Amino acid sequence: MRIVIIEDEAVVARRIERLAQRILGASLERVDVAASLGAAVELLARVEDAAVLLDLNLAGEDGFEVLRRAVAEPFQTIVISANTDRAVEAFELGIVDFVAKPFTEERLAKAFARLASRDHVEGRPPSFLAVTLAGRVDLVAIESVVAIHGADDYSELETADGRRHLHKKTLTALERLLPPHFQRVHRSHIVNLRLARELGTDGSGRRSLKLANGSCVPVSRVYAAHLRKVGVLV
Repeated sequence: MRIVIIEDEAVVARRIERLAQRILGASLERVDVAASLGAAVELLARVEDAAVLLDLNLAGEDGFEVLRRAVAEPFQTIVISANTDRAVEAFELGIVDFVAKPFTEERLAKAFARLASRDHVEGRPPSFLAVTLAGRVDLVAIESVVAIHGADDYSELETADGRRHLHKKTLTALERLLPPHFQRVHRSHIVNLRLARELGTDGSGRRSLKLANGSCVPVSRVYAAHLRKVGVLV
């Protein structure tokens, strides 16, 4: 695992690094540290995959700008901050955990355990997904997404208005974050069942799910039984 520590207090950054080394042991491959907003943005632009440990107050600058960029990229983010009043806002963007300062080794270890678990959302799925557009980070409301499609190492968010937005997390990574009514119906497609309208079969036996915006998504046979169980008619 590679981790990126974004923390403006050098003493705290060193402590996080020391504890991470103790908790993760040989699985920790590399640690990078940024102490300012500018350095963090520059560092994240160079890193392809990492766990981000982020403070929300970077020498008076708002760490949420970094957080929005981090959740738009293929990172998993743990916030370590004294700004507990912003925890809900942070969870809405899909962070793995919010560790309040001051923190113990045991609390940080719990955050890393959530990072490794498919169940780390713990009933608090994000309200938004961040996407990059022309270098700018935009937020797409989860409930406006009708389907998510695999696109090699990325995914595409299809919204109710028919637009598609490239997201830098894979379908598998997003599946960890999404609320329960987002269900995989094919190895390359996840749908928002609240915006599903009709599941049918063509003359050759191929199944497809019609969505609220009029588009259709193929449904694999292996997922059809599950769709019956959750109330989508075949």
